[in-house]
Amino acid sequence: MPDAQVFNAWHADVARSSACDLIFGQALGLPSELVSNSLLTWAGIAEVAAALRLAPGQTLVDLACGRGGYGREMARRTGARLVGLDFSAVAVAIAARGTGRLSTGQLGRAGFFVGNFTAIGLRAHSADAVMCVDAIQFSDPPLAALGECRRILARGGRLAVTAWEPTGTADQRLPERIRRMNLARDLAAVGFEQVEVTGKPDWYAAERTLWEAALRADANGDPALVALKEECAQALATFDSKRRVFATATAPVT
Repeated sequence: MPDAQVFNAWHADVARSSACDLIFGQALGLPSELVSNSLLTWAGIAEVAAALRLAPGQTLVDLACGRGGYGREMARRTGARLVGLDFSAVAVAIAARGTGRLSTGQLGRAGFFVGNFTAIGLRAHSADAVMCVDAIQFSDPPLAALGECRRILARGGRLAVTAWEPTGTADQRLPERIRRMNLARDLAAVGFEQVEVTGKPDWYAAERTLWEAALRADANGDPALVALKEECAQALATFDSKRRVFATATAPVT
């Protein structure tokens, strides 16, 4: 598992970085008022929202919600009640303070809490849908998060996961957490049905645009941008060794 303190520092720094917000927003096509949690594009948000099949008033869990921007947008689009969980207390505090794009009437239907992949803290079958954007690879052991997602989902509930998978498992330049990723295999292993894993080259092209823009930017003492530039160099060095994927699945109805 990554160190929560590392993510606490990142979220605190990036919340003060207008440069990072601009780079993410332009590369991913996001509106200025949407706080980016990771690398999901504006078009990708629409695809995830459609795949979740939520009705107004149902419960959506945003697992590894970060600063809450993506989950808030899903709730705005669907009318769902939002529960965001993240192991970074700083991210959760920022998410709880922010209004994002939710209307005044919707704000009471959003709550953010500290939790992790194996301690979600929700009752079995209490969620109508679960989303996890670009974070499932941090689950340890690998199946733990997917198993928890199935546990908290109502019968017939929907799961949407965005992630990366290796193009070949032998590439030692990739972190082990990426080399082990195989969502089709793992979702089936924990009992999900209607599993679909789709490659998303358009999302991945936008990610490359983001990395390249960050590398060109002048960090000028901005700690968040300094950290982003370091991540860029690593990401671009192994860019062709990964593929961007979008996985959906349904909890069994019996």
